[in-house]
Amino acid sequence: MLIILVIKGFEGYSRSVFVIDCFMTLMLTGGLRLSIRTLFTFVSKPQNNLDEMIRIPTKVLIIGAGQAGEKILREMMDNYNLHYNVAGFIDDDPQKQGRTIHGVRVLGMIDHLPAVIQKEKIQQILIAVPSATGEEIRRMVEICQKTGISYKILPGIGDLIDGRVSVKFLRDISYEDLLGRSPVQLDIKGIRDYLDGKTILVTGCGGSIGSELCRQIVKYQPRHLILLDSSEENLFKIQMEMQNEQYHRECPAILGRVQNESLMEAVFSTYKPEVVFHAAAYKHVPMMEKNPWQAVYNNIVGSRVVMETALRHKVERFVVVSTDKAVRPTNVMGTSKRVTELIMQCLQGNGTRFMAVRFGNVVGSSGSVIPFFRRQIEQGGPVTVTHPEVNRFFMTIPEASQMILQAGTMGEGGEIFILKMGTPVKILDMARDLIRLSGKEPDVDIKIIFTGLRDGEKLYEELITVGEDILPTGHEKVMVLRSGTCFNGFSDPLEGKKHLYREIDELVKLAARYDSGGIKRKLKEIVPEYTPLESKSIL
Repeated sequence: MLIILVIKGFEGYSRSVFVIDCFMTLMLTGGLRLSIRTLFTFVSKPQNNLDEMIRIPTKVLIIGAGQAGEKILREMMDNYNLHYNVAGFIDDDPQKQGRTIHGVRVLGMIDHLPAVIQKEKIQQILIAVPSATGEEIRRMVEICQKTGISYKILPGIGDLIDGRVSVKFLRDISYEDLLGRSPVQLDIKGIRDYLDGKTILVTGCGGSIGSELCRQIVKYQPRHLILLDSSEENLFKIQMEMQNEQYHRECPAILGRVQNESLMEAVFSTYKPEVVFHAAAYKHVPMMEKNPWQAVYNNIVGSRVVMETALRHKVERFVVVSTDKAVRPTNVMGTSKRVTELIMQCLQGNGTRFMAVRFGNVVGSSGSVIPFFRRQIEQGGPVTVTHPEVNRFFMTIPEASQMILQAGTMGEGGEIFILKMGTPVKILDMARDLIRLSGKEPDVDIKIIFTGLRDGEKLYEELITVGEDILPTGHEKVMVLRSGTCFNGFSDPLEGKKHLYREIDELVKLAARYDSGGIKRKLKEIVPEYTPLESKSIL
């Protein structure tokens, strides 16, 4: 057209020819592609399959009319094997109300859900809001539960990118979405300053908390990350992950126990760590109740050995991983962790900044109740709960690991940090929610039975014990506890330390004789608030 315009000035040419040519080109080019797509769609559609023709599609409602909802609608429209009929969308965005996506209408907001379900005779709800917060997810789930209709949630976009799941496969809601609060995003400013370019030792690196701690630490580019664990398999796995997935080559793996004094001395002499995260401990309450000598050796003696060695080698910061079970403990495991906190407080003020982090149950960690309940549900039940009133504080593994790193930036020496964890969650409610999220009805499809509290277990967990002063920190979700004395009323840390060490030496002698009763009586002397429960030793 430009050449004709320049040479001829359109003389002798009808201008309508160019308009007609434009439309014909568009129709023929687009029509060819549309015909091919229609042909392949027709060919891929099941033909002459009686079962497929008889099968009635499930009528579903999608919560979320954003990109994720549009993608899952398109998948259902294109994949005839899914057998879903999308009746509509639900979305809280006022601008989307009444609009259509691929011919499917937005029928209302979340609050209108019960009326929409009744009107459209919905059989299943799909929550396609992967960017929603935990509080928003909980609100949607509570409304869905009231309707009595089964519901599932779209996987996170990270799962889709990694190829672990397809958009057509929906996962059940994880209880991480239902903590009763939004996951805490801790302020990590300053973490890089004390980790970047440093040599860092992580004891118990192969465990649930220790391994996640390593994943968080490598983001800050330490010079060396020293891995220490007593489990050969766990140690190998985390070293391979650090080297092959995180691309951090400077991570020597040391197989051994923290109570081995000569080994700890060799490790600190060889690598000279500047920061230590002590996550090595036995943590299973009933197991330690039956084998209390192992709690003495590993949790108490091992912690003392590592802390004393760190002090001799002038480590800058030392963070102890503790537990809410150390508060007014009723079991050997919690009491052993309380003794570890006392050792930490007696050693502070000698050049190394010692601090502890105390938190509740970690969702998804080794021994967590969530995977245990899931296995029971998969096997058809029953789901076993110890007591109808037992409740616990819960946090995610990333939250726990971030808090440990955060403590290193805030501690000046001797502090115990705790996280504001919201309202404790009833284990019975958790079990019922997980059964419902699996598409079954509690006490109908899956029975719930009560087995009684296990050895050393108590109904309610606490985060603060008597005599501890709670103070705010620079982060609104983190609190710090400071005790007025080192140990049992000793205002002089040196005298308190001597007395505490004499008591621990007595514990070691009792542990060497496998004297369960004697160990518990001695722990009661060290930690007066400890209330031992009657339990029979295995030896």
